[in-house]
Amino acid sequence: MIAILTADIINSAGHETAEWMHLLKETLSGWGATPNDWEIYRGDEFQLRSSPEKALQIAIELKARLKVIKDLDLRIAIGLGDEDYRGAGISESNGTAYQRSGRMLDKLKSQRKNMGIDTGDAHRNRSLNLVIDLSSDFMDNWTPVSAEMVALSLASPYSTQSEMAGELKIKQSAVSQRRKRARYPLVQQVLEFYTETVKELES
Repeated sequence: MIAILTADIINSAGHETAEWMHLLKETLSGWGATPNDWEIYRGDEFQLRSSPEKALQIAIELKARLKVIKDLDLRIAIGLGDEDYRGAGISESNGTAYQRSGRMLDKLKSQRKNMGIDTGDAHRNRSLNLVIDLSSDFMDNWTPVSAEMVALSLASPYSTQSEMAGELKIKQSAVSQRRKRARYPLVQQVLEFYTETVKELES
């Protein structure tokens, strides 16, 4: 089983491509190489292959990295399943993971939602998407400062608050305050729930 993330950038037309493209490529490159693991196409859309366990973390990290830029956001669909055919690049590959991810992105657009998952299991889809919907209630409203804090915390999970404070050039006490404001402890709980659910699917 693999995970395919299919996404498009919301409000990209209102920003210069150079403003956000380097952030997107930098984040995607942390999870693989193009074109085998990820590809950007049609300017502001992309696909990424990952392990099922890491898919939601990657989706949230990508969202946070882009929301560092005011008024920018990400619509991202996760599909879990098989890969029946692997082409020269991810855009040429196919399987149930790809199909579920693509259909979920279309569904998100019609429902005006920004994140969702299709595992192939209706019961687990309901519980996971409910948790994602509830989380999106605050994730969609992250300020650039909150988004930056979440992106750094996800990308550097073992960094101390002192190290984060140094990187962001803020006081150590501000790191804790920003994490609370961004609801980062809740993000961690959501990821734990997701990981446990995926392990059940794979067992």
